[in-house]
Amino acid sequence: MHYDVFNGDADGIIALLQLRLADPKPSHLVTGVKRDIQLLAQVAEQTDVTSATVLDISLDKNRSALISLLEQGVPTFYCDHHQSGEIPQSPYLTPLINLDSETCTSVLINQHLKGQFQTWAIVGAFGDNMLKRAMALAKQCCLSETQIEFLQELGTLINYNGYGASLEDLQIPPADLFQKLLNFADPFLLQQDSRSIFYSLRAGYQADHQQLQALSPYQSTENIQIYLLPNAAWARRISGVFGNQLANQDPDKACAVVTLNPDEVSYTVSVRAPLTRREGADEVCNQFVSGGGRRAAAGINALPLEQLELFIAAMDKRFRL
Repeated sequence: MHYDVFNGDADGIIALLQLRLADPKPSHLVTGVKRDIQLLAQVAEQTDVTSATVLDISLDKNRSALISLLEQGVPTFYCDHHQSGEIPQSPYLTPLINLDSETCTSVLINQHLKGQFQTWAIVGAFGDNMLKRAMALAKQCCLSETQIEFLQELGTLINYNGYGASLEDLQIPPADLFQKLLNFADPFLLQQDSRSIFYSLRAGYQADHQQLQALSPYQSTENIQIYLLPNAAWARRISGVFGNQLANQDPDKACAVVTLNPDEVSYTVSVRAPLTRREGADEVCNQFVSGGGRRAAAGINALPLEQLELFIAAMDKRFRL
């Protein structure tokens, strides 16, 4: 059995979507909420794995499971833009790893497929907040402003759907969302179908986004802005897209969205480096036990409440002009 392993955010879903539109094959889907990145362990423990595709999850965080598959002689294609560490050398591994802060997995797959489904790659780039890269690809396709606006909204909505503490928080499980999108080789067909998932995601996003109107920054300086969100499903769903929104609104500032976890003794943190200098987010988050990510965008899964001020100090120190 072939296994497709992918991040449950826009970048992971759309990277796989491009591959399966180009090369349809029966597969077992392994995914989860966006923060669920140590997915490959679920595959390594199976006995029926004949091959695997792994997309948009850190190789470094999945190293032992990957090595286990390679030692079993399982051909594995691995495409990602997160921290990789040393890439294992094996005749069974085909890596496509690029840590550049201006790329994402959907863009890497688009290059791999020589632009076969480039409009979908644009959706993935917008979803991962790679606005410059998305606009450059859109220009290549000679898209109108209205078409670009739709692809950006679609990418935002697919990415929005990946955020939550569990699958129950999400509007639709990522595996189900992938299967629905697989029916649309052209993303613009989603816009034409009033019953498509695009419209239900839009309604959920708009309802959650309304909740943000009552919020004000917990801390805001010339270098950083920090927002605290409550322990609520809507807050967990909106947190990642809200972080992207803040970064786009003030590209010279770093920002963090800090959401109280259901255990009420820790926070989930989403950090965005300033868009004008897309680096440092990983440096901040890696100072904390459950932190990780890439230079432009990173996070902490369980920041203890008592470490909030320590985190803010780390943000201020790293991004001080």
